[in-house]
Amino acid sequence: MRKLFLALGATALIGVSPAQADTNLSIATGGTGGTYYPLGGGLAELISQHIEGYSAVAEVTGASVENMGLVHRQDSDLAIALADTVHQAYNGGDRFNGNKLDVLAIASLYPNAVQIVTLADSGIKSLADLAGKRVSVGAPGSGTEVNAKALLETNGMSFDDFDERGLNFNESADAIRDGDIDAGFWSVGPPTSSIVSLATTRDIALISLSEKEIANARAEVPVFAPYKLRAGAYEGVDTDISTIGIPNVLTVNSAMSEDLAYKITKLLFEKVEALRAIHPAADDTTVEFSLDSTPIPLHPGAIRYYEEIGAEVPEALRQ
Repeated sequence: MRKLFLALGATALIGVSPAQADTNLSIATGGTGGTYYPLGGGLAELISQHIEGYSAVAEVTGASVENMGLVHRQDSDLAIALADTVHQAYNGGDRFNGNKLDVLAIASLYPNAVQIVTLADSGIKSLADLAGKRVSVGAPGSGTEVNAKALLETNGMSFDDFDERGLNFNESADAIRDGDIDAGFWSVGPPTSSIVSLATTRDIALISLSEKEIANARAEVPVFAPYKLRAGAYEGVDTDISTIGIPNVLTVNSAMSEDLAYKITKLLFEKVEALRAIHPAADDTTVEFSLDSTPIPLHPGAIRYYEEIGAEVPEALRQ
C-alpha cells in the first residue's frame, strides 16, 4: 500500500503520521490542480480524525483509468473516477482490454455537468438553436467533446450541423466573450472558473435540455444522469438549468471489510459540510444524487448505511 503524504493548499496536511493509527488508507485522486485531489484530501483528513484505528492520505495520480487499476490491485484503498471509466472497469470494457476489475462503489460525489453556454442576447435557447452557429465542442479528444457528440447524436444532431470549433475551457470562454463563437460546451463540475469569469464580464445564459432530450441521451449512454444546475451557480443565471451529468464515483475493492466501508460511507455524508468548505463540487454530494447516479453496484457496507437511514437502494446497485 502506498503511503504518500501530500499538502492540501499551503498549510493543511493530508493524513497523519503512521504512529498515530494502526492502518493507513490510500485514496487515489488525480492531479493537484483538479477537483479529485482536494476532495480526496478532505476525505482523508476526515477518516484520520473520525474513524478510530485508521489514518488516510491522498495520492496524486493520473486520475480515472489509473485509479481503477490501483483499486483493483489494492495498491490504493479508495479511488475517485469518472462514471464511464468506472462502468467500463466493472464490466470489462475496451478501455481495460475486456478485463473486469474488482471495484465497487461507495457513493457518487458530484457530476461533470454538460453545460452549454452562450450570451444572453444570442437568441440560442435550445439544443436545436445551435444549428448554423459557431460552437465550441471542447478540446479534441476531451471528455467534453465525447459528451457533446453523444448528446447531439442521440437527439438527431451532429457536429456537421454547425461551425465546429475545438477549444478548451478558457479558450471557449474567451471566444464567447470576444464574439468569435456563439456558444460552447463544457463537461466539468460546476461552478467552473472559466464560466464564472465569463459571467463577470458578459451577460450569459445556459441552455436547458428538455425531458425528452435527457431521456434520449440516457437511453444510449447508461452513465448519463439527470442533473439540475441550481439557480445562482453563475452570475446572471437566475433559474435552474436541466441538463445531464457524468458522476464522479468514490470506489473501493470488494475486499474492503463491510464495517470499514460502512464507516466511510456514514462519515462521508454526516461530515459532508467539511468537504463543501474545501470545494463547492461537494454541494452535490447527497444520498439522493448518489443513489440516482452511481453506475455500478455498491459495496455491502455502503448499502448498510443507505438502508440504515431509510433510503431505497435500487436493485441495480446490489450485486
